[in-house]
Amino acid sequence: MLLKTIKRHISHVPILEVFPEGADYNALPLVIYYHGWQTSKELGLTNARKIAKYNIRVVLPDAMFHGDRQLATISTIPSFTFWSSIQHNLSEFDLIVRFYQERRLIKDNQIGVAGFSMGGMTTAGLLTKHPEIKAAAILMGTPNYQAFIQKMQRVLEERKISVPKDLSDLLSWTDNYDLSRQPEKLQGRPLYFWHGTEDEKIDYQQAYEFFSRYQTQLYGEKMVFDTGIGDRHLLKPPTMQKTADFFNNWLNS
Repeated sequence: MLLKTIKRHISHVPILEVFPEGADYNALPLVIYYHGWQTSKELGLTNARKIAKYNIRVVLPDAMFHGDRQLATISTIPSFTFWSSIQHNLSEFDLIVRFYQERRLIKDNQIGVAGFSMGGMTTAGLLTKHPEIKAAAILMGTPNYQAFIQKMQRVLEERKISVPKDLSDLLSWTDNYDLSRQPEKLQGRPLYFWHGTEDEKIDYQQAYEFFSRYQTQLYGEKMVFDTGIGDRHLLKPPTMQKTADFFNNWLNS
């Protein structure tokens, strides 16, 4: 299948849009794919193309402070820019979805969300507030925001890196988007995890514990977890294909 990739802005958000050739104005299932920390939307194109080959429209936004939205000066407070990037992603989701809804380009309200690393954490947060999401994929991200923050604070203390005394308060908004504290918000929706056991950035155990704890609940019964034995913080083509197959199964059924 031939694919077309276009670059545009949705309001202030620069995006790439990938879809089958000739389907510019066709209503298709929509997947929004979020990139990782210190990368850009372009690095998600390989994964996006695999998904788009299933007759799905894939949108890749640049997170704030990344790609076309890079700033000359950003906060030097450790992790603050990371969480601010996620917060911008969360706040801009409605803007992106509304753009395609108003143009009647979403088939049968079939909306999916996926992301790698920081993008996977964005995906987890979106699931707490957006029941319109029909399926989601978290690739080497964690749904446990608070555990991630606590580990970050321990590492900073060990390295004697100074942070604001009220950093926990500054990041208090994250509690409202922490899927691990409100797993019932899954509402039985399909959720695909992939995580490598040797991930040096985001603990494998944080994601796997969420899956193992809630997979037997009605709201978590459609979760799937794939483990990359020995894999570090890197996405490989076979995982990209599994992600594409997952969205084809749930958005085109």
